[in-house]
Amino acid sequence: MDAGAVDTLVEWREWGDAAFAEARERDAPILCNLRAHWCRECREMDRTAYASPTVAANLNDGFVPVRVDVDRRPRIRDRYNMGGFPSTVFLTPAGELITGATYLGTDGLRQVLERVRAAWNENGEESGRIPRELRDADPPAGELTPAIEAHMEREIEAAFDEEFGGWGTGPKFPLAPAIEFALGRDPDRAFRTLEAIRTHLHDTYAGGFFRYAVERDWGERQTEKTLDTNAGLCRAFAAAARYDDEYAAPAERTAEFLTTTLASGDGFATSQAGDEAYYGLPPSDREAADAPPIGDTVLAGANGLAIDALLETHAVTGHEGARRGAERALEHLLDTLVDDGRVCHYRDGDTAGPHGLLADQARVLGALTSAVQVLDDDWLAPAERIAEYTITERREGDSFLDGPEDGAGLLSRPLRPLGTNVAIADALYELGVLTGEERYQRVGRETLAAFAGAHDRLGIEVAGYASTAARLLSGTTIAVAAPVDSPLHRAALDVPDHGAVVVPDADGESDTARVTIDGKSTVVSTPSALREYVAGE
Repeated sequence: MDAGAVDTLVEWREWGDAAFAEARERDAPILCNLRAHWCRECREMDRTAYASPTVAANLNDGFVPVRVDVDRRPRIRDRYNMGGFPSTVFLTPAGELITGATYLGTDGLRQVLERVRAAWNENGEESGRIPRELRDADPPAGELTPAIEAHMEREIEAAFDEEFGGWGTGPKFPLAPAIEFALGRDPDRAFRTLEAIRTHLHDTYAGGFFRYAVERDWGERQTEKTLDTNAGLCRAFAAAARYDDEYAAPAERTAEFLTTTLASGDGFATSQAGDEAYYGLPPSDREAADAPPIGDTVLAGANGLAIDALLETHAVTGHEGARRGAERALEHLLDTLVDDGRVCHYRDGDTAGPHGLLADQARVLGALTSAVQVLDDDWLAPAERIAEYTITERREGDSFLDGPEDGAGLLSRPLRPLGTNVAIADALYELGVLTGEERYQRVGRETLAAFAGAHDRLGIEVAGYASTAARLLSGTTIAVAAPVDSPLHRAALDVPDHGAVVVPDADGESDTARVTIDGKSTVVSTPSALREYVAGE
């Protein structure tokens, strides 16, 4: 149980079979509090609603209260998230959803408890329901065609906020996959979004980016700094630097934030908590104040994203600190969290988190395929072991399940999340190019095709689907017949195509590179010729 639980008056249980068995025995609904270390409103709810003697007595007597760290238990988060954190979720003893909300004040929670208790007394188990995404487990299949990319190009244009930058007219999130998709197709909108993010979400004093802004004009920023957000933006700025050198500096600064402030042993911490009061101080006062705490758990998947971002930064800018941080973290993951291709979500002393989650498998595999391209092929063998485990254990039909089909509540219900299916398809595509093993690319294509029937309903939040579909249909590969870190290899890593896959030390005439774009190949022998050919000059 997290340390904040002791500050409340609620008798919290851990998520698991024991809590659900207790709910059945007591004939009581479950209140599930989904929270995160970095979440300011989670701490506020602990200090107010859950510290109220009246509310706590009601909860302890009439409900089974369960507390979940969403970073450590992502499969619970993905099934019960009410749209933000904290999520206040009411369940039947079978784990079905009764109702839920996000943040609730003391009076609001008291009223909801009364309504849920009344509904339970009247309807019992019939008051619950299974969310649609868990009822309809099979995605709508279709064919991979250029129409997928064309649809997303229209979405990027239609959803763009011409006045303030970014996408949408509500809260502004730094959507790194949408930025990367736009870089090669709509660079003006991509650059305007990066400028808005750099202006409004960057902590110019201590580095790093805040998670999002509440207002359309990027006002009222939410000041938590998560590893996922900062890894995504580090990679996005580095990718942008392929097209405009101006973006190299923010990529390098974010890499330094990852490798210093968010360093946790040899890996990277989950987050730095939000604190509006602290971040509102002038720099002179912040120097003397205590910085918000770091959630120092090393999560495998998030570390995979950070490693990939650091390698992209090194590839484009040559930043040696990014390279060292990536190598150190990758070695740490393989030593402590990977066992014969199966990735452990985290370890905390003698406690091990869940194993074999699709998100962890995909993101660590993606980090390894990047390492093969940027560093050397020593990382190829562990990449293949992770790929084989994932295909064997998580693939069902033509797509992948998020984890094992077991656990309390609705964890036994299959879930095929689009985002992590895209991540594994993308990593398998890269692995197939690097190994020459067509089977990996075929599995990647089949995975994306499993969702292609809904491509015309996808918004910019899943722009990564269109990016990966485009790579699989007509991607760029560069086979470099020269050693790692040679001028030709360095040039290949920095071409103006951030979707290109680079195969170092490939077969061919020495000191040449075979470039294949949309199935057409040519051989070049100088860095300038390579760059010009990829740029279409």
